[in-house]
Amino acid sequence: MVIAVASQKGGVGKTSSTISLAAGLARKGKRVLLIDIDSQANSSKVLLPNYPQIHKQETVVSTILERSPLPCQPTNVPNLDIVPSHILLSTTDVELTTAIDHREERLKRELDMVKGSYDYVFIDCPPTLSWLTINAFTAADKVIVVVAPGYFELDSIVQISKTISEVRDYFNPSLQLAGFLFTMADPTVNTKTSLQLLRQTYTSSVLTTVIPRNTDLRDAHFQKRDIFSFNPKSTAALAYNKLIAELFHV
Repeated sequence: MVIAVASQKGGVGKTSSTISLAAGLARKGKRVLLIDIDSQANSSKVLLPNYPQIHKQETVVSTILERSPLPCQPTNVPNLDIVPSHILLSTTDVELTTAIDHREERLKRELDMVKGSYDYVFIDCPPTLSWLTINAFTAADKVIVVVAPGYFELDSIVQISKTISEVRDYFNPSLQLAGFLFTMADPTVNTKTSLQLLRQTYTSSVLTTVIPRNTDLRDAHFQKRDIFSFNPKSTAALAYNKLIAELFHV
């Protein structure tokens, strides 16, 4: 199963969620691949201690721009491989906009060659609706949309839902919405109101599990570790384990 993890805004816990889902399943014995197509490369920086030494040819840039095979590399988490990102991904939209081949399928074509080796593939999308995001949605079976408390965060759902619908119409008719994942929840009126509004508007599409705001996540990533190796009893680790059970019945 290929799952794209997306958001239209940065800072909503998208990358933390991608790493936590991938690492959590890997630690349960599943073979997992994480493809980082966010040019900030935060997933790559957390999971690859030697990331600064990696050349661009060893990243997803070579797949998107040069149509090379996916450069899968082992991470510091057992059973978890990663295709690293690179800052040069930030310029790919210019090239893909003028491309005359099936530009929406560059990731899918190479992923189809390797995905049989994995139980789950997660794609950490950029926090923009670009050709990279369209590549991710074209390659994916399902999309998890990450939403944090706040008016603008909720407002962005309309556009990302439209993009999912358009990709389904033009490129990937079997694409499904896995659900809206509410993150960074805290005991404030803003959180309570945002979650209530989300559930009223998208009733059946909102995932039951809510991810709390937790400094352990930030501290784990600062130490280049996933939440389960850093503090498996933290509120974030418990919440992501609950989410894994909800989504994948594992």
